[in-house]
Amino acid sequence: MATGPTTQIADVVVPEVFTPYVQQLTEEKSRIIASGIAARNGMMDEHLAGGGLTFNVPSFKDLDNDDDRVANDTSHFSMEAAVAGSGTIALDPVPAKIESATEVAVRLSRNKSWSSMDLTADLAGEDPLNAIASRVAAYWDRRLQTAMVATVNGVIADNVANFSGDYVNDISGASFVDGVTNFSAEAFIDAAVTMGDSMENLTAMIVHSVVYARMQKNNLIDFIPDSNGVVNIPTFLGRQVIVDDGVPSTGNVYDTWLFGSGAIQLGVSSPKTPTAVERKEGAGNGSGQEVLYNRLEWAIHPVGHAYTGTSPNGGPSNAATTNNLADAGSWNRVYGERKQVPFARLVTREA
Repeated sequence: MATGPTTQIADVVVPEVFTPYVQQLTEEKSRIIASGIAARNGMMDEHLAGGGLTFNVPSFKDLDNDDDRVANDTSHFSMEAAVAGSGTIALDPVPAKIESATEVAVRLSRNKSWSSMDLTADLAGEDPLNAIASRVAAYWDRRLQTAMVATVNGVIADNVANFSGDYVNDISGASFVDGVTNFSAEAFIDAAVTMGDSMENLTAMIVHSVVYARMQKNNLIDFIPDSNGVVNIPTFLGRQVIVDDGVPSTGNVYDTWLFGSGAIQLGVSSPKTPTAVERKEGAGNGSGQEVLYNRLEWAIHPVGHAYTGTSPNGGPSNAATTNNLADAGSWNRVYGERKQVPFARLVTREA
């Protein structure tokens, strides 16, 4: 029986439409972005649209806590009057300066390709464009999160190496001891208070499902409805709880990350040709093949830090090796005060 024509990738993918559609779906699906932990930054978008492997993100430091001055009624006389003997010299007070910090963000140029053989099932759907776009967006959603986790791992490694680990409360110990090494409200508060009196700025936490299970067993989770009254959002001590097994774990030792809103700044842009479809006539012993290419530009910037590596062309990878995102040598904290960086790390050992 005759069948209709086969839908090809090139028939449904219009690059100018497909690229922004995929970006939009990626941002909508990302719980990290939706939670406010990673905030889209228009200035970083603009930097990515230009050239360079790294770019500066300037910011002003807080005013120093120098002594103030006590006012008096001493007159001010000019130098000329003092020389003439008609007055004394009263110098103007020296004003203090506001200093700046230079954060450095790094460009991540990433790409991926898929052949129509991998997308055959999707192309059978009623709306093949939606099927392809949702599949590609879901892929980039996972990769965005992986790159963010690698970045935070690098920041933590730098913090431990150069700042005595003042972001970290590690209670994991050498072996599991119930009530000592596992998650508890006390351990959480000890991690949060590394921020001092700014601890309330930590508004969200990412936990592994194993840690979340412990929190539930200990009746530590409260649920509040979303703005539509439809979804109940898990919270702990007023912080939103995001459950994701992408947070680092080794064996039965688990990280819990505490973030303030906007702790990660996100830039997104497109390279010269973000989406392309290639026809390979010789593939499949001459039966032909289509390949979808998707490319993007990211900057995932931890507030208060500078990328200090030498960026390879195309940007660093997610690896914990020299110049790459998860390496201690790739990052340095440029904010003078620990509490200016809205992040803390709790490390526990669970049963």
